[in-house]
Amino acid sequence: MFFGNPRDRNRIKMFSALFDTVKRNHFSSPFITTARCEGDGAPTLPSENLSQNLPTTITTPKLASVDEETSCEFGTAKYYAICGFGGILSCGITHTAVVPLDLVKCRIQVDPVKYVGIFNGFKVTVREEGVRALAKGWAPTAIGYSMQGLCKFGFYEVFKALYSKLLGEEKTYLYRTSLYLAASASAEFFADIALAPMEAVKVRVQTQPGFASTLREGVPKLWAMEGIRGFYKGLPPLWLRQIPYTMMKFACFERTVEFLYKYVVPKPRSECSKPEQLVITFLAGYIAGVFCAVVSHPADTVVSKLNQDKGSTPLDAARKLGMAGLWKGLFPRIIMIGTLTALQWFIYDSVKVYFKLPRPPPPEMPESLKRKLAAKEGN
Repeated sequence: MFFGNPRDRNRIKMFSALFDTVKRNHFSSPFITTARCEGDGAPTLPSENLSQNLPTTITTPKLASVDEETSCEFGTAKYYAICGFGGILSCGITHTAVVPLDLVKCRIQVDPVKYVGIFNGFKVTVREEGVRALAKGWAPTAIGYSMQGLCKFGFYEVFKALYSKLLGEEKTYLYRTSLYLAASASAEFFADIALAPMEAVKVRVQTQPGFASTLREGVPKLWAMEGIRGFYKGLPPLWLRQIPYTMMKFACFERTVEFLYKYVVPKPRSECSKPEQLVITFLAGYIAGVFCAVVSHPADTVVSKLNQDKGSTPLDAARKLGMAGLWKGLFPRIIMIGTLTALQWFIYDSVKVYFKLPRPPPPEMPESLKRKLAAKEGN
């Protein structure tokens, strides 16, 4: 045979030894891998009978899935900054997009005799002022609600983490609805301070004929007429409108998401694709938006009336409107706020996905709490 020659056998041994040396070298090709049994030492390549030395168990490293890759850690400055940016986009874009509907809604609230309903309101506005009038107040809306979104979503994440740390893991789970309510109320308190000046200008531009047609014209005019008070006199009723709205918006959204994944979606969130998760986000956002509109509507009507009537107080505005007047414009507001809230959550969650932020799954009962409950049931 060809391999019976002693010289050939020596050559085979030489190349086997060389190949074995290359495999042991740290600078060898990364594409050369060695399968080994668990607990084995350094790999060897016997030249006698390779088939008898094949490994019985092969262990492979666990690769991290794409879903686990994040751009930063939860609770870092970068995380909160991107959340704030997501809030700017979600609130600024959506509120600016529905300015025509918001304009008609405000006019129905302050002059229900002239603007009978939503369709009539559009018709009267276009007939008297032209189509361009439907965009009145877009600039203060874009600026004001972008600032509000920054504080609303950014501070919500901050306060939620802060209050959760104070409560501890078990109480965070048990009282999670109260946690959502407290964190969102705290965030909205500061968000409304940022929104109030632009909201005051916006309502006057939209509802007071002859006041101003642009933000650049409206700000100095309001300052000359009423000073700093003119920009912030609507803040208390704004808090009354926005804080209940935001509490409902965040708490209802969080619990609706939890409910949908638990009882409606046929698979765990971890097995859902990103588009599927965003569909759930949109649906939960719309459901939350309907509740938000109903809860905050009376205060919204008072804000519109208050900013229209110079020198009036929230109580004066409420008396003039009466109980029935407080609910004028509810239907267009449900449409507007439902769509708005759904789109806001969709955009906000999309920003988190795009920047690969950590997105914790719906809350589950901690193991320590499960053990305590099991021990109580055993007793």
